[in-house]
Amino acid sequence: MIEFIKGRLIAKYATHAIIETNGLGYFINISLTTYSDIPDAEEVKLLIYYSVNVDVRSGSSNHILFGFVKEEERNLFKLLIGISGVSANTARMMLSSLNPSELGNAIGSENVAVIKSVKGIGPKLAQRIVTELKDKISGLEISSTNSLAQSNTISEEALSALLALGFDKSKVNKVVNNIVKNQGEITVEALIKLALQQM
Repeated sequence: MIEFIKGRLIAKYATHAIIETNGLGYFINISLTTYSDIPDAEEVKLLIYYSVNVDVRSGSSNHILFGFVKEEERNLFKLLIGISGVSANTARMMLSSLNPSELGNAIGSENVAVIKSVKGIGPKLAQRIVTELKDKISGLEISSTNSLAQSNTISEEALSALLALGFDKSKVNKVVNNIVKNQGEITVEALIKLALQQM
């Protein structure tokens, strides 16, 4: 399996990064937390989770790479996808809405309401996440991440990220435009987090 990919950062977006190594360009899905953690450097290293989904009907398989700057986020991602009802994309959505520290604190303190606030997480699934992970989460060393990313096309990046997560384009446009109008200067990370809360 692939443990990490180290190479030249070709592009970084709110939902994915492209890294070139040995003449190959890797499309790597990332969370908003990882997006803000990726350094603006020519060479970067992302820890990898390699996901293979097989369509039962057709037998075709889908190979997806998920990347993380910090081991703590990858470990939390692995714990999340081990829960029935939490797909890799749902786990990525959770780690985009809440950083590892916020999510870890919510699970540890059994704060179901915070977990339920993530788009696509209902009360039953939120309770299952707390029940199954509250004992496991204490073994992870989770620190908060506060880095911010600046961009001249903040609205466009936020729109692209939200559309990639499966939201309706007209609703996304309306929500993002309202936030930008009311907030003024804002980072991509903050804009997407606010939009996720309002979707």
